[in-house]
Amino acid sequence: MGDGMTVPRRAVHAVVRGRVQHVGFRWFTERHASELGLGGWVRNTADGDVEVFAEGDASRVAQLLEALRRGPAHAEVASVDVQERAVTDAAPDPVFEILP
Repeated sequence: MGDGMTVPRRAVHAVVRGRVQHVGFRWFTERHASELGLGGWVRNTADGDVEVFAEGDASRVAQLLEALRRGPAHAEVASVDVQERAVTDAAPDPVFEILP
């Protein structure tokens, strides 16, 4: 905001395990990430997990990770494995999408 301060950015790859497919987890994740202004994607994996990549304001990424640990109403999250990723230099208009 004109003070020269930059907002710390963070990029993460997360794998959510448990009862996380067929419970609206991808839509839950997309809604939260979009509301937080994050870019990235979410998709189901063949082995029954949900995979997420999210990038943006570090505090908002942390908020998304907390939401992933809770999950939607009918999910049973057993674990969320998070790996830090390199932040991209560009900060385009964030788009968060559900991948097939």
